[in-house]
Amino acid sequence: MNERNRDALGHQQITSLSSAVAFTSIPVGSDTVLVQCQTQNVRYRDDGTDPTATVGIILVALTVYEFTVAQFARMKFIEATASAALNVAFYGTRQYSA
Repeated sequence: MNERNRDALGHQQITSLSSAVAFTSIPVGSDTVLVQCQTQNVRYRDDGTDPTATVGIILVALTVYEFTVAQFARMKFIEATASAALNVAFYGTRQYSA
């Protein structure tokens, strides 16, 4: 990710991933999202179907993944193993008011 001219717009951590979760609060101006699973793997789907603990694309713990906001807005996440947490950082251009 090109850090130059980029603003950190927010961070969220989700620790309740025992059922499929979608993010509904994406900061205005975000265009890039970094996702990292903490301690346990997490699965996602972006086709409108909920992932399960055994079905979906796996995100390996402690690896940082980069998505566009358009991709991320379609995703739902679930823990592949109990006690997973998901850290999410939003980047883009901060909206300043005059």
